[in-house]
Amino acid sequence: MKQLFEPLEIRGVILRNRILSTGHQTFLAKNNQISNDLIAYHEARAKGGVGLIITEAARFHVSSLTKTPEIQLLSDDGIEGYRRLAQAVHQHGAKIISQLSHAGRCSARQIDGVREVVYAPSAVPDHRFHTMPREMPEEMVAEIIEACGKGAERLAKSGVDGVELMASHGLLFAQFLNPNTNLREDAYGGDFERRLRPLADSLKLARIAFGEDRLVGLRISADEVEEGGMNENLIKKIIEALTEQGLIDYVNTTFGSMAGLGGSIHVVPPMEIEHGYLAEKSAAIKAVTKLPVFVAGRINQPQLAEAILAAGQADVCGMTRALITDPELPNKAAAGEFDDIKACIGCNQGCIGHFHQGASITCIQNPWSGRELTLAAPKVAKNKKNVLVAGGGPGGLSAAVVAARCGHDVSLFEAGSKLGGQANLASLLPDRSEFGGLVTNLLRELEQNRVTVQLNMGVTIDLIQDLQPDEVIVATGATAYWPKLEGLEEAHVLDARQVLENAANVGSSVLVADWRCDWVGIGVVEKLAREGRCVRLAVNGLHPGQELQPYLRDTLAAKLHKAGVEIIPYARLFGLDADTAYLTHIASGDPIVLEDVDTTVLAYGGEANRSLELALRKASLKHHLVGDCLSPRTAEEAILGGVKVGLTL
Repeated sequence: MKQLFEPLEIRGVILRNRILSTGHQTFLAKNNQISNDLIAYHEARAKGGVGLIITEAARFHVSSLTKTPEIQLLSDDGIEGYRRLAQAVHQHGAKIISQLSHAGRCSARQIDGVREVVYAPSAVPDHRFHTMPREMPEEMVAEIIEACGKGAERLAKSGVDGVELMASHGLLFAQFLNPNTNLREDAYGGDFERRLRPLADSLKLARIAFGEDRLVGLRISADEVEEGGMNENLIKKIIEALTEQGLIDYVNTTFGSMAGLGGSIHVVPPMEIEHGYLAEKSAAIKAVTKLPVFVAGRINQPQLAEAILAAGQADVCGMTRALITDPELPNKAAAGEFDDIKACIGCNQGCIGHFHQGASITCIQNPWSGRELTLAAPKVAKNKKNVLVAGGGPGGLSAAVVAARCGHDVSLFEAGSKLGGQANLASLLPDRSEFGGLVTNLLRELEQNRVTVQLNMGVTIDLIQDLQPDEVIVATGATAYWPKLEGLEEAHVLDARQVLENAANVGSSVLVADWRCDWVGIGVVEKLAREGRCVRLAVNGLHPGQELQPYLRDTLAAKLHKAGVEIIPYARLFGLDADTAYLTHIASGDPIVLEDVDTTVLAYGGEANRSLELALRKASLKHHLVGDCLSPRTAEEAILGGVKVGLTL
C-alpha cells in the first residue's frame, strides 16, 4: 500500500493518505442543518483512518430548496454545525471539504406535495424528472453566483479545509457549461467563455472566501453519457480553462448525468458495473491538467485503489461505499489486515436505496452506519449465556456474530451443507456473484468471534431440550412460495430457486411469472436468455424491478432490452395447461393468454419456514425470530434483525 498511504499536499493542506469519502447525500440532516447524527457518521470514518472527507452538497440558494432533509446554507445559522463537524473530523487527523450545489433542471422540486418552479439556464426539459424549467433572468444568475460566494464564506468561517463546487452529473453549473442546455445569448451564454462565467465567477468568490492556504475544488463528470450531455472533449476544455486561470486546486472526476435514466445509473453504479471502471477516464483528465485528480466508481478494495494510483491514473481514490460498509477500512489496510475488511458488494440497498426512499443512509452489511448514535455497539454482557442459533442465512449469521461479540458462547446449526442461505442464491443471478461477498464477510466474523458451527444438522425440539441453551434464535428462513394455480398439475412449472441451482430441466419457450418485482425474476430471465431460450417476463406490477432502487432497476431494464425479452406488465398468473399460460391484467381484469409455453417459472418469493417456531411455541420454550422465518424480506432486514436480537440477549 505504498501509494495509498503516501501523504498528498495540495496548497499546504496535507492529506495523510489517498483514501477519499466523496460527497454523498445521507439524509441525516435535521431541520436542514448539520445534526449530531451526521457528525457522528463522518467522525466514524475519520476515526477509521480516511484521508479526506467531502461532505454532501449544501443548498446555497432558495431556488434549489426541496422537501427533502438536505443541508441548507442560506444564513450564518449554519456555520456552527459545520464548525462542530470540522472539529470532530480534525481531531482524528482527517481533512474535510464541503460541497455547494444547485440542481437546476435536474429536480422534481416538490414542497408540500406540489411542484415548485424549477429554474435553469434555459427552458430545456429534463428527461429523468420530466421537468420543464423556467429560464433564469440574468439578474437571478448574478444572484446565484453571489449566493454561492456567501455559502463559501460561511464554510470558510466554520473551519473546514475547503469547498467543492459541483459541475457534475448535469447539475446547474454543468447546465451553464453545456451548449445544449444553455441557449442564452446574454452575459451567461453563447460562446464558451460566457458559458463558463457562472462557474468561474463562483470559483473566484470561493477563492476569496478560503484564501490561499485552503482548497477550492471542482467535481465534474468526465463524460455525461447522456443524450445532449457534455462529452469528454468539452470536459477537458473546461478543466484546462479553469486550471489556466488558477481557479481550482484539484479535479474530482465522476461520470454520468442526472438528467436521464441512462446517465444517472453512474451516479452510484451497482454491482453489475465493473470495479474501478472510471480509472481510464481520470487518466484522460490527468493528461490535460497538472492538478491532483480524484476518481471514484466501484473502488471497493484498497488493493484496487493502490493499483489505480500506482498506474498514475489518479492521485486520490474515492471509496465512499466501501467506507460506509467498513469505516475502519483505512486503518485495517494500513495494518495489513486485508482479510478483516468488510468489502462493499455494490448492492445499493442501504446507501442510495435508502436515499431514493427518503430514508437516512445505512448499509445492509453494517447497520451501524448512519445509526452511530441510535444503534448500540456490542459490549460484553454481565451474564454470559449459551446461545443456540438455528439457521445459517444472513439473519442467523448476523445474530450469531453479535451475540458472540457480546461475550456469549454461541453455537450455530445449519440444516444444509453450506452457510449463507438465500444470499448464495442471489449470487447465482447473472452479474451478481458479488452478493456472495456478504456471506464471505460474515463467515470471517464467525471465525474471528469463535462461533461454533455445525453443518448438515437441523435443529429440533429434542436437540434443544438435550443441549438446554439459555437462548434460542430461530433463523430457519423461508421456502419457495407456490400460489394455488388452476391446471398446475398439467404444466411444467418450476420455481426460481430450482432454475438458479440448475436443479431441473427447462424448456425452450419459457414464461417467468414475477410477483416480487425485484431482481430475482429479471435475473432468471437473463440467465435463460443467455442460454438461448425464448423468454417472456410477466410482471405482477407496473414494470420489472418495481421494488428495486432506480439505478439498479434501470441497469437491469437496459439489459432486458438488449436481450430482446418480451415484457408483459400488469399481469398476474392464475392458470396453466400443457402449453398455455392464463393471466389477468391486474388493473382491467381482462384476460391475457400466452401460448407456446414449455415451462413456467415462478418468481414468487418465499414463505416463512415456521416448523421449529411452532414446535417451540407448543413446548412453551422461549425463542427469538430473525430473518425470513419471521417475515420474508431482504438481507437488509435479516441482518439488522439479527443485530438487534444479538444485542438484547
